[in-house]
Amino acid sequence: MIELRQLTKTYGGKRAVDGITATIRPGVVTGFLGPNGAGKSTTMRMIVGLDRPTSGSALVDGHPYVTSRAPLAEVGALLDAKAVDGGRSARNHLLALGATVGIGARRVDEVLASVGLTDVAHKPAKSFSLGMGQRLGIAAALLADPAVLLLDEPVNGLDLDGIQWIRELLGELAAEGRTVLLSSHLMSEMQLVADHLLVIGQGRILADTSIANFIEESPGGNAVVVVSPDAGALAPLLAGDEVTLTTREPGRFEVRGMTAADIGDIATAHRLRIHELTPVTASLESAYLELTRDSVEYAATVQHNTHEKAA
Repeated sequence: MIELRQLTKTYGGKRAVDGITATIRPGVVTGFLGPNGAGKSTTMRMIVGLDRPTSGSALVDGHPYVTSRAPLAEVGALLDAKAVDGGRSARNHLLALGATVGIGARRVDEVLASVGLTDVAHKPAKSFSLGMGQRLGIAAALLADPAVLLLDEPVNGLDLDGIQWIRELLGELAAEGRTVLLSSHLMSEMQLVADHLLVIGQGRILADTSIANFIEESPGGNAVVVVSPDAGALAPLLAGDEVTLTTREPGRFEVRGMTAADIGDIATAHRLRIHELTPVTASLESAYLELTRDSVEYAATVQHNTHEKAA
């Protein structure tokens, strides 16, 4: 388990992480989301002691990670897949890491096989593609069979087979009772693998909830599209404290807070016509963009060419 207690990091006059308090629990995959510059990488670096907090604390199983007697066996981290001596082979890189905690060649070969690098185990890391480098970084994180895993953009550079593999791996690790903290900008992948979400923006927590609740409670959450020639009579019948209606065009509106079945029953009871009832499920991406809209530090603008072409 990872506990963040008022965790703060200041660089000069800027707070990169601003009083984060959260608990990352075992047995689930926790997705760590936020725009560029939100403080995700800084937070992960403080958890493993690479950066010292300005104030507050980050605890792993009740104590600072830097005090661990067997750090590799406690936390496996992939924070920078390029942090490898390029002249070393994949196998020698893992053997060197393993030697620090008494792990030998047998376990190294097991991990290489598990990440699909057996055939290139003796090739220098500098010859690896981006995806192969990611696999080597994941192998290093898994080497000592840790109870806690921190993975920063592990899907980056992986092919479709690799993406499918890491989906299954993360699910298996969480099912074994491990603590898994996963950072990624790929919302479609995060929606498939994460059980819980921790979202930060400008160094502060914006959301700490299950992925299902995050999507459901977003402003653009699940809705039902209703098309009816009797919309004027039907809409007032659906109104309520927990129901919102948004008119898109005459005879067409969206309902949030009510199921398609409930809407159909009400329409039938009042002999009102329905031409369409379409449930619309919000995506993690749309919910995330809505929440972080005001927290983006590096926002691009689209320049439109207003000059007409000469005839």
